[in-house]
Amino acid sequence: MANTYKIDQMNCIGCHSCMAVCPAMAIAESLGGKCKIDKDNCMGCGTCASICPVSAIEPDL
Repeated sequence: MANTYKIDQMNCIGCHSCMAVCPAMAIAESLGGKCKIDKDNCMGCGTCASICPVSAIEPDL
């Protein structure tokens, strides 16, 4: 099973870049306009982490 990723809500700026590139469409907007990852749909590819301009996304080990 691949690792999933998590978004640090304190660092997320709500730019939604991660939502645009997620091939599994596992990222949605949460309350306050920030993003959240659906761990059940995340395939662990890391594309979201590589595009995040503030490095708010990291593996959820």
